[in-house]
Amino acid sequence: MTTFPFAHAGVTENGVAWTGWRDLAEHCLDQLEGPVRGTGLLYVTDPLGAEVEDILSYVRERTGLRTWRGAVAPAICATGVEYFDTPAMALMVLDVPDTAAAAFPGEPESTDLQVASNAQLAIVHADPRQSAVLDAMPELAKSTGAYLVGALTSGAAATPLLGAADAPSGLAGILFTDDVPVATALTQGCSPIGTVHTISSMEEGIVSGLDGRNALDVLKEDVGELLARDLRRLAGYVHAAIPVSGSDTADYLVRNLVGFDVEQGWIAVAEELRVGDRLMFVRRDAASAVEDMQRMLADLKRRAGTNLRGAVYHSCVARGPHQFGPGSQELSMIAEVFGDVPVVGFFGNGEISHDRLYTYTGVLTVFPEPEEVQG
Repeated sequence: MTTFPFAHAGVTENGVAWTGWRDLAEHCLDQLEGPVRGTGLLYVTDPLGAEVEDILSYVRERTGLRTWRGAVAPAICATGVEYFDTPAMALMVLDVPDTAAAAFPGEPESTDLQVASNAQLAIVHADPRQSAVLDAMPELAKSTGAYLVGALTSGAAATPLLGAADAPSGLAGILFTDDVPVATALTQGCSPIGTVHTISSMEEGIVSGLDGRNALDVLKEDVGELLARDLRRLAGYVHAAIPVSGSDTADYLVRNLVGFDVEQGWIAVAEELRVGDRLMFVRRDAASAVEDMQRMLADLKRRAGTNLRGAVYHSCVARGPHQFGPGSQELSMIAEVFGDVPVVGFFGNGEISHDRLYTYTGVLTVFPEPEEVQG
């Protein structure tokens, strides 16, 4: 089995001594053995955001690999480790045939067009500053036929998209044909409370009725008497969720509850909703997230096996130590199931799976050896 070349470095208590980005870049590049070929992924944290063009130029020069895509993010990850609030970078070379992968946006070369018309998967980095980026995701999925995985980059960086700083749609990444074996899965960071409701009335974009009843009364009933006594305790713990139509995996999109009108019994949700839409409530806690992460990893192992060339993980910046506690627990769970397989990824401000934007989730994409892929 030939794993993808990868490397990572960060300034931690036991990490790399750092006087500038070049120290981290050299530490990473020294870990790569021999010439590399394919398409590169490069992720860096916000403290390096102002130097991304210099970093990218240096990596291209040292590796001889011209095509890279990546992102600036609040935090990044690699095999068994998470880098939060520190200068860090991680890179991986996706060594697949040129005819099976193409970076986008890119030059309209024949290979790129061939891949784009026969795409199976796309690793997508999305610039949250672009107003049209949410509409661009389903359009990309439809035009290429690709299943999208990825996340929103950091809005703090001037050029958050590495290798495609001026992507017109706010999306940049890598497309793969079905000649590249892949498997992907999503884990939720929340668990449902109560049942699924139907929005029966709206007032100025605010949910006023659920199932023909006062919306706030329904919420209080679902969360229970203890939490209902003080709605301030719901902040960051209870969220709204929109079930995904047609899903056979109890899939849902989590959105924040942004306010209540106690007198009128209305609920404000951070999502455009309409009368007739389905809505439920979920709670966000570490135990639920661990349980669902373990479920997801077991399912992915069943489908993809453990002989992997590499993996890419996109998670929510509100997960990691903020949900699982210190010690890189989220990446440790991946390592417990898949061993020391090369992993790179980042923690973003929204996660992409299929053609939708999720929150509080993790999206793991693995690249098995061809004979390992299961139905």
